[in-house]
Amino acid sequence: MLSAPCMLAFLCGCPAVGPDYVKPETELASAWYYELQDGLTKTATDPRTLAQWWETLEDPALSGLMERAVNGNFDLKNARARVREARALRGINRAGFFPLIDATGSAVKIHSSENSRDGGTESELYSVGFDAGWELDVFGGVRRSVEAAEADLDASWENLNDVLVSLLAEVALNYMEVRTFQARFAVAEANITAQEQTFAYTSSRFEAGLSDELAVQQALTNLETTRSQIPSLRTGLAAANNRLSVLLGEQPGAVNRELAEPRPIPVPPLTVAVGVPADTLLRRPDVRRFERLLAGQTARIGVATADLYPRFFLTGTIGLESISAGDLFDAGSRTWLFGPGMLWKVFDAGATRQRIEFQSALREQALNDYQFTILLALEEVENALVAFAQEQLRRESLKAAATAAQRAVLLAQEQYVAGLVDFNNVLIAQRSLLALQDELARSEGTVTSNLVRLYKVLGGGWQFQGAASQEAAVGTR
Repeated sequence: MLSAPCMLAFLCGCPAVGPDYVKPETELASAWYYELQDGLTKTATDPRTLAQWWETLEDPALSGLMERAVNGNFDLKNARARVREARALRGINRAGFFPLIDATGSAVKIHSSENSRDGGTESELYSVGFDAGWELDVFGGVRRSVEAAEADLDASWENLNDVLVSLLAEVALNYMEVRTFQARFAVAEANITAQEQTFAYTSSRFEAGLSDELAVQQALTNLETTRSQIPSLRTGLAAANNRLSVLLGEQPGAVNRELAEPRPIPVPPLTVAVGVPADTLLRRPDVRRFERLLAGQTARIGVATADLYPRFFLTGTIGLESISAGDLFDAGSRTWLFGPGMLWKVFDAGATRQRIEFQSALREQALNDYQFTILLALEEVENALVAFAQEQLRRESLKAAATAAQRAVLLAQEQYVAGLVDFNNVLIAQRSLLALQDELARSEGTVTSNLVRLYKVLGGGWQFQGAASQEAAVGTR
């Protein structure tokens, strides 16, 4: 006959019920669908470069903002709190492996009814002791719950990483907006200066009787139209500054002074390594998060399945009990109780099997979410690759067009002064120049912003720990 310890070891060593988790395999192409061009290469990305991709832009102001965002952003603080929440839930589930022990104590005075057999006597009862209970995890319900909690903790870490990726990208994108508005503001002011000179020239010609008033009013119309762009540019600049401040966890306007001096839009590096699709899926925190959620939901099927089987308990009590406080700690006051117990739901009208079906349906949804997240990740990268490359081509065309427009303005002005063309040619040339220079400034900002979006969809930035390490802020796993 097996001894009690051997039987206990046998029962606890039984395999856990429910399906064991196996990570789904995903077939991926060996290369991106669209041909890489304009500096994009399939070379594997250097982990250090990917961790702090903004350093490739060589902008100290942007690097400083990244540090502040990691320390101050409230979404990131909430993500850290969710990690601690998941860790605490894991600890709660792990507690199921151990016995529960309660200390008890009482001192009561009892007065019986005067109409009872004892005739209204009074007595005292003193007791102290410990109660213990332990559920043997025979069919693995506790083990599966811990497995699910472990997966949820991993998922919360990946959520933290995903929030960090999005935060750093948003900070960079808003910074690019600030610099782009400043560049557009400079374009507008330069054109206003040139158009003021044109207006002054046409006015002097009109006063000298060399031209009619039409040219004066046309020049004034052109000038005031350009001036009308300034308020909207200031509004956009203020909004970008305010949004950037809030992303840092600071009050609106906090970055206005330090970013007040216009600086050029950061220029992307000549080459950008993007790797292959498999590399991206390994790096992206959102893909890993949904994989961990799938693992946790698979374990919960086992938790529900364990309810089909009996639950075994060991319970015990040891204590002291006496009618006299002075005799409470005597050897004769000892009491104890020990024994096994069993609970089995013999009939619950199919509720347990429905809970298993419920968890299985949730697992199917988690699997679909995981596979769909992979498709979204690949779609985002493909779109970002095309957008980055094509915007560079668009920028080059706009550069050429802006240069030609600048030359056209000079020629139109010279021919107008010489009397070879009417003033309308000058107006058309000036309007075209303003539109092209403004669009070029926006395109330069878009090129760098598209690089930011590309690094975001490649999963860059979550490895960055910033001034305050994530491990130090949240604790170890």
